[in-house]
Amino acid sequence: MKGKARRKRIRPLSRQLRRKSQHGVKLCDSVGMATPSTTAQVSTGPFNSTFPPLTPNHTSRGTKASPVRCASFPPKWRESRRLVTISLILSHCLSVPNYAIAGSIFDKYVKRKKLDPLEAYVPAVILTQLQIKDLEKTLEVDQPQYATCRSLLRSGPAASFRVNIRAVAQYASDSGNSKTASDNVDQCLRALEELDSLFLHASRNDPGASVQSMKSKIGIALNALDSLLQTVPSDVLDKGKAIADAYRAPEEDAEPERLDPEIRQLESIL
Repeated sequence: MKGKARRKRIRPLSRQLRRKSQHGVKLCDSVGMATPSTTAQVSTGPFNSTFPPLTPNHTSRGTKASPVRCASFPPKWRESRRLVTISLILSHCLSVPNYAIAGSIFDKYVKRKKLDPLEAYVPAVILTQLQIKDLEKTLEVDQPQYATCRSLLRSGPAASFRVNIRAVAQYASDSGNSKTASDNVDQCLRALEELDSLFLHASRNDPGASVQSMKSKIGIALNALDSLLQTVPSDVLDKGKAIADAYRAPEEDAEPERLDPEIRQLESIL
């Protein structure tokens, strides 16, 4: 009885071992069949990927290997990026105030530009000073022509007054009078701008634009010009006054034979 029981126990164990061995053989067979179709990928470079590259399936029929395409940005994206850059630059330029542009760009241009001799600017500044004095006399009549007064500020030597006065101030700055010359130029130009505004309001019958306020602005401009001309060397200033007097003198009263040749040349330029 004991021998039969042992045989019954051995038989199930042998069957299980057979099943496991058969299952193991099948697994080995399946693995053995798969190993010939796989290749080992060894990475020797430091930046190569650890994943094997995709290889085209040659066993499938009617399929072609897809070519590798490099990633590139579309032209529309590049155009939009360019437009954004241009818009940012324009917005920055438009956001800068006018006085900042005038004080940075044009002032640097004037400073870098090679100036003519000082003798070429002083006579024009003196002539503008005399023209402003004549403008003050026109306000003493009963009914001043304010539109005519405005045109006088833009004609003759006064038309290029800004360039001439800044050039004289530049020479004064080079000689060590930078602060004084700069203040004089600012006071004179500001007074003339306010005077022009008063002329405009008076031409529109504005009661706030009085003749007294106009004369006050003229006085400020003349005083600033006097202070600026004091920085000019005396010989250059005397020569400039002689040229200005000869320019304003009537032709029948002029005596060309007494004028210096240099004065004649500068007068012809004016």
